[in-house]
Amino acid sequence: MNQKTRSLAVNALVIALYVVLSWVSGLFGFAAGPIQFRLSESLNHLVAFNRKYIVGVTLGVVLYNALFSPMGWVDVVFGGGQTLLGLGLVYWLGPKCSKLWQRMALVTASMSLTMIIIAWEIVWTGHMGWDKLLPMFGTLLPSELVMLLLSAPVMLAIDRAVHFAKRVEA
Repeated sequence: MNQKTRSLAVNALVIALYVVLSWVSGLFGFAAGPIQFRLSESLNHLVAFNRKYIVGVTLGVVLYNALFSPMGWVDVVFGGGQTLLGLGLVYWLGPKCSKLWQRMALVTASMSLTMIIIAWEIVWTGHMGWDKLLPMFGTLLPSELVMLLLSAPVMLAIDRAVHFAKRVEA
């Protein structure tokens, strides 16, 4: 299988896995709203292993939001945009980090801080006063941070068996 086909196939699996893991989180009421604990957010760490995963993770967010978000296209734009921006920073700055733990820390910081975009979306679509923006961010940032901090060692353990970096290479 050539490298382009392999990368496309692996990213298609990431998209599917993101949707399923988000759906499971949604069953427990943790996939949307001011506190979000999407299991699928652990997949953001894939970009620390190989930058080619940015496609699968971002499209996973877009597809899940298109299919299941109560906010529809607005969540597709904001959620997809937040993921692309957060992981885009990792894509751009990641090569400057020589160690995997540094790139995973970058994923954690970038994705947590860009949750301000999701806070803005919730305040805007909920017709709330802008005085609610920072309190909303104050719940979203720690929920994303906790999910990424808890999932980092899990992703490292899975990587020992799966070798994420090599999955999208020929």
